[in-house]
Amino acid sequence: MSRRPALLPATFVATALILGVTGRLSAAAAPAVAAPQTEVKYLSGTGSADAVNWEFFCSEGRRSGTWTTIKVPSCWEQEGFGTYQFGMPFYGKPNPPGLAREQGKYRHSFDVPAEWNGRRVRLVFEGVMTDTQVRVNGISTGPAHQGGFYRFKQDITGLLKFGASNQLEVTVDKESANESVNLAERRADYWNFGGIFRPVYLEVLPAQYIDRAAIDARADGAFEAHVFLGNAAPEGVSVAAQILDPAGNPVGSVIETAPAPGSDRAVVRTTVPAPKLWSAETPHLYRVQLTLKQGGAPVHATTARFGFRTFEIRAGQGLFLNGQRILIKGVNRHAFWPETGRTLTRERDYADVRLIKSMNMNAVRTAHYPPDETFLEACDELGLYVMDELGGWHGKYDEPTGRRLIGEMVTRDVNHPSIVIWSNGNEGGWNPAVDGEFAVWDPQRRPVLHPQGKFGGVDTMHYRSYGETQEYLRAPELFLPTEFLHALYDGGGAAGLADYWEMMRRHPRSGGGYLWALADEGVARSDQGGRIDNVGAYAPDGIVGPHHEPEGSVPAIREIWSPVQLSAAVDAPDFRGVLRVENRYDFTPLNACTFAWKLVRFPASHARDVGHVVVTGGELAGPVVAPHGAGDLTLPLPGNWREADALHVTVKDPSGAELWTWSWSWKPAEAFASSAKPTAGAKAEYRHDYAEIVVFAGALELRFNKGTGELAAVRVAGKPVSLGGGPRFVAARRGDRTLDGSVTREGQPPADRVYKAVPTVSTLTGIEVKSDGADVVVAARYFGALQETRWRITPAGDVTLDYTYAYDGVVELMGVTFEYPEGNVQALRWLGRGPYRAWQNRTQGGILDVWSKRYNDPIPGESFVYPEFKGYHADWRWADFTTSEGRILVQNGTPGCYLGVFTPRDGRDALLYTLPATGIAVLDVIPAVRNKVNATDLVGPSSQAQRVEGERHGRVTFRFEP
Repeated sequence: MSRRPALLPATFVATALILGVTGRLSAAAAPAVAAPQTEVKYLSGTGSADAVNWEFFCSEGRRSGTWTTIKVPSCWEQEGFGTYQFGMPFYGKPNPPGLAREQGKYRHSFDVPAEWNGRRVRLVFEGVMTDTQVRVNGISTGPAHQGGFYRFKQDITGLLKFGASNQLEVTVDKESANESVNLAERRADYWNFGGIFRPVYLEVLPAQYIDRAAIDARADGAFEAHVFLGNAAPEGVSVAAQILDPAGNPVGSVIETAPAPGSDRAVVRTTVPAPKLWSAETPHLYRVQLTLKQGGAPVHATTARFGFRTFEIRAGQGLFLNGQRILIKGVNRHAFWPETGRTLTRERDYADVRLIKSMNMNAVRTAHYPPDETFLEACDELGLYVMDELGGWHGKYDEPTGRRLIGEMVTRDVNHPSIVIWSNGNEGGWNPAVDGEFAVWDPQRRPVLHPQGKFGGVDTMHYRSYGETQEYLRAPELFLPTEFLHALYDGGGAAGLADYWEMMRRHPRSGGGYLWALADEGVARSDQGGRIDNVGAYAPDGIVGPHHEPEGSVPAIREIWSPVQLSAAVDAPDFRGVLRVENRYDFTPLNACTFAWKLVRFPASHARDVGHVVVTGGELAGPVVAPHGAGDLTLPLPGNWREADALHVTVKDPSGAELWTWSWSWKPAEAFASSAKPTAGAKAEYRHDYAEIVVFAGALELRFNKGTGELAAVRVAGKPVSLGGGPRFVAARRGDRTLDGSVTREGQPPADRVYKAVPTVSTLTGIEVKSDGADVVVAARYFGALQETRWRITPAGDVTLDYTYAYDGVVELMGVTFEYPEGNVQALRWLGRGPYRAWQNRTQGGILDVWSKRYNDPIPGESFVYPEFKGYHADWRWADFTTSEGRILVQNGTPGCYLGVFTPRDGRDALLYTLPATGIAVLDVIPAVRNKVNATDLVGPSSQAQRVEGERHGRVTFRFEP
């Protein structure tokens, strides 16, 4: 007798009802009638969108002490009951203090048809947090189930009243009576919830039935299905299997086998010649139709979905799928939505997979518990490699509980081809005593890993610095960090990813890695008017926001992890449209992709349009380049292509989904500048006041301070424009080079997060003003870092500044800045790489275009408006600020510089950076950004402070309009 719980995977339930027995059976075995199928009756909704009201009583906290109703499934905190609590943050005190120990009591009446009499009826719970005691018609169904993220079933046939109404009572304890369950599931770095949070349904089966099947389908076509029966097999019982292709056509003939008398298992084996293989790039799925027969007559039929594929970890060589080495481009994902907690919908699960795929990722880790099965179905269909994780954060289940829950987890999930690795908990939340239990239930014998541990020939250590990662890759074990580059606020995710990825993909013992994490886990507090609560810096760990608002790392990850990479020297004199194309797919040739190209022209800086105008373009198939190869793609550019402003090339995968758009321009920044036309005979003029030089150009008035040489005031048509206080040289670097993990006095951020202005002197040594034709020139000379400024004001009101500064030293921010009241700014329209801001170690992800955004000032982790208005903008050509005082147009004449738009805001806790204040700035050096775990200079070459020396020259032109 095999060890197994009486479990039936959800895939069976869904497909058995839809498909039935549709395969072609051999003539000798063809039954005269179709076999009965599994019938499912939902007692709850299938998710948050169609939840059903049940009676409910909460023992403590909000809305406690009285019977009312609640939606099922749901997390009861989100329905206004009980107490909110966020795990046990980093071994500290509960947050809020005290443990939330409320108990919820549910009641629900349901009808059982008389025709069900004589069938087997099971009550199925997909997930309940945490201890669950069930009674039907006043009689207990058995011991309490412990473990919140697992499907469990109970046979209630003998407790039912057929042809009558029945009463279901469920008592749920938020805290488990088993302390190991609390340690594994509830003392974790995530929100704790209570309640029946996944669906509840009845499963109706014939007296003799197929309980479940565990399938092993290999890349060579070998197929094996272990079919478990609900009862020991009497004489004359057999199991027939028909494999169906994705279109429902039979593959091969029916295979029929008989279990040994008294056994509850039959093993069906066959070989399919040249099957279509499953991978994240080619998610080909098959189904097997299983029919239980008694004396040759069908008594029960069901189906299961699977894929042919072989995954293996080869010691010292890498991860291999279907004989091809692959790298994990993955992310950690919690099952979560702000308004409904861990209660999701099928649509939400599929949307999450599409989101992950859209970032050119190929893998997901189900941190830190098994997900809804609909999420795994989406991974099967759309293509993601899954690490399916047993519950456990830093605490672990005891051995009996761990073995039981592994059985529940694996028997539900075993047939999903997307699952390639089992995870035995997280960061010490693994119990080595139960490692072998996965293979008991999994005929594929998938590898088992210990996240942040060394096991099975794989080291999965978390959050190693760039240098440490190099050392790990020199070890004999494969290195597959199951968490790296923590995405708190705007600091992690893609910052430094390009450096890490180049190292990972080039090293023979790298398996890739999983970013932490997909989304901010901010809950919409039902006790605070729906406010998103991220618990300070504990929960906003996402690449996207709580409602999946794309943050700045999203496009950068898309570019870095695109499986097709383009490069071109479009500004070279001999460029004729030939792009270098690199194929980083594992299974897809480039000729399966398409390349859409267009030459574009940008609107003028003084206009109000955004985007671009297409001059010409086209679409063509990719060249014949095998996976991991490289080649050339020749675009049919017209002879006058240089008259356009830029070239955009979008790569589309075989399904038509966009991978990324590359953009290039061959024109210098000043080519995009526009000059105002003066009135005929107009002339700029100046006069001396006691402390100022005053310049007039039509309606424009400029005042320069004779003591500092700075622009002091601007007026247009008699109205003030508050730009002034500049240019001022600014330079900054972090306080010291302390390593990650450093601590300081209570309430003070570590010094490696604080940027301090470099003390410099810029003393005015002389200033002069003169007429130069129709223009006026104001020139100032300095001793110190800022050496010279030269302003030229034209009669039409163009104000061009040429400046020179010199600094020798190490900096992480450097350039010139002007003061302007942030509160006056309303919007920004600019030509540059956007729409998101850049960091020194995250310059990828921008597309050269004309963008616009309204002013915003979000607090990281507390508000979620993107793209952020403030920050550093790369490859900019001009910027048009809309203010309460009119328009300020800034045109760039300095190659390679950045536009600084005020100072990026850190979180209230100053966990990532405290930057010196800058206004509207032109910067030659911008900061890199650290992540929550690693200091900036530990995140790779592109994150290092820069050593600078000698003179720097810059040019910027202002124009002011009322």
